[in-house]
Amino acid sequence: MIINNRKYQVIENYKDALVEEELRNKFTDYFERYDYVVGDWAYGNLRLKGFCKPSNKNYNKINDFKGKDEYLKEYCAKDCKYFVIELIEEQKN
Repeated sequence: MIINNRKYQVIENYKDALVEEELRNKFTDYFERYDYVVGDWAYGNLRLKGFCKPSNKNYNKINDFKGKDEYLKEYCAKDCKYFVIELIEEQKN
């Protein structure tokens, strides 16, 4: 899928959580700095959280993708619907 001239692939879609129109409405340029974006549903609202690979200049321990499962366990509703998209490439204009 293409969002803001960047190509993403869906790597997880637990319980069919990905609603592309909702993602596009929530996705701002803030999330362009991340290699991964996790979307989870809480009380009918989509929440987004960005994560990085260690090679990303915006990487720090808080947004390390290795912490995704801990984030889902600690900050999301138990067994919530969620998805993960990964940045593949920026599109040339």
